[in-house]
Amino acid sequence: MAETFLLVDGENIDATLGGSLLGRRPEPEERPRWDRVRKYGQAVWEQPARGLFYLNGSGQIPMSFVQALDALEYRPVLLSGPPEVKVVDVAIQRTLEALAQRGDGDVLLCSHDGDFAPQIAELLRDGERRVGVIGFRELISTQLADLQADGLELYDLEDDVGAFTVALPRIRVIPIDRFDPWTLLG
Repeated sequence: MAETFLLVDGENIDATLGGSLLGRRPEPEERPRWDRVRKYGQAVWEQPARGLFYLNGSGQIPMSFVQALDALEYRPVLLSGPPEVKVVDVAIQRTLEALAQRGDGDVLLCSHDGDFAPQIAELLRDGERRVGVIGFRELISTQLADLQADGLELYDLEDDVGAFTVALPRIRVIPIDRFDPWTLLG
């Protein structure tokens, strides 16, 4: 049975949202609704999605958030290591490499990080699977965005996935078929 592996780089999404879009720590209502992301992961290619949510557990672990992820049918992947090692990135890279060796399963990566470009490129090479990246389209690294020519699909976390309950203060290019003048007049 075909399935989608939905790999979430939680720190990257949170840092991008807070640092690049809001310029501050996001309020609870400004954070992604991870249940919507998982449902989108199932709907986009019409198959079950296995959600893997990677978190750095080296410091204090937000157990209420971990429990919420579990209730939303994600598998929390708590990692630790020395401070100089980006444990979440290393774990996601290793998972992407394992999926390439496995030879089956479509992949959705929720991150903006160009550090994953070599592994994503490897997944695209076999041509037998669908591979996508979910993030804020204008903030996805050019290393990842350039892989669209090889078949990578990009999905916007706000516009395509609908992961937010409030509109975010983004400045971005809007495809004319999605332009709604009422958003400017309200």
